[in-house]
Amino acid sequence: MIRLAIVGLGNCASSLVQGISYCRERGDAAAGVMLPDIGGYKPADIEVVAAFDIDKRKVGRPVAEAIFALPNNTKRFQQDVVDNGVLVSTGPVLDGVSALMRNSEADRSFLPVDGPPATAAEVTAILKQSGAEVVISFLPVGSQQAAEFYAQCAIDANAAFVNAIPVFLASNPVWVRRFEAAGLPLLGDDFKAQIGATIVHRTLARLFGLRGAEIDRSYQLNVGGNTDFLNMMDMERLTSKRLSKTEAVQSAIKHRLDDNDVRIGPSDYVPWLMDEKIAYIRVEGRLFGGIATNLEVRLTVEDSPNAAAIALVAIRCARIALDRGLAGAIPDVCAFLFKHPPKQMDDELALDRLVAFAASPVAAE
Repeated sequence: MIRLAIVGLGNCASSLVQGISYCRERGDAAAGVMLPDIGGYKPADIEVVAAFDIDKRKVGRPVAEAIFALPNNTKRFQQDVVDNGVLVSTGPVLDGVSALMRNSEADRSFLPVDGPPATAAEVTAILKQSGAEVVISFLPVGSQQAAEFYAQCAIDANAAFVNAIPVFLASNPVWVRRFEAAGLPLLGDDFKAQIGATIVHRTLARLFGLRGAEIDRSYQLNVGGNTDFLNMMDMERLTSKRLSKTEAVQSAIKHRLDDNDVRIGPSDYVPWLMDEKIAYIRVEGRLFGGIATNLEVRLTVEDSPNAAAIALVAIRCARIALDRGLAGAIPDVCAFLFKHPPKQMDDELALDRLVAFAASPVAAE
């Protein structure tokens, strides 16, 4: 088994926990599973042993119940979720809750628990007592302090860390060195969804390059109705998100675009969309002879299951890295799974590298 601790019991965590039970129930018949067996580990091998949140509607409740509590609004695709008795623990707020998220209507906002914030020593103790081997962070966009807090707690608890959000840790040499010194793996940053706006945009950009066409301008505009999109209406929290998504696309374009010719990122919050995300992608360019061509795509997805599919791969890769004594960032894993990895690669090459990593029996020296 892979003993997992989850930071942030939002929609992505809900889809992940549902997904583990779904894979256990369906086995080989489970739909949409990426890499069903990686290094001998399957999605059903993951066991949630600890969870942290700051919302009073979730803290103290079993994980199997908390994942369906407000303000979560993703679809329930697995009716029977395994309840192994793990309760959600209190975490510190730090910068994890924007002012906007405190002031919105109650069913859309975070309602932090009363009382003193959890300390690093308390969080670390819970991780140690639970025997967590991998910690995954689903904190809100813009949670720099909170992300670093939990990353350090993972180090202190001797656990690998998976950074699902656009706070730069695995792509930050300072944090890479800290995990290297601790002898622990660090995977990140910012998941590419299974079939999400970024991976579709990258594929279109590569198509232009493969066919000898030039790209002059491009945008990707995203709208949604979950707490992630509401949180991102606070423009001050969006810097790393825009950078992460933009660099993921720029790295797939043959000739890098001027900053004024590319615009990528969240655009608006539409409450009734719930966890549905709609992406509008436009690529303007030139074909043979300089003749203009424009390509537009509209993509609609349920946002959180799209990310959970990637989480199931990342968690298993983190455990493999632990098994082999690997430390720091793992570029051959991060490039395929994350928008802002330590090293960008073409997606086909990155997948080959990830599969080779999982298949290799060689341990780190």
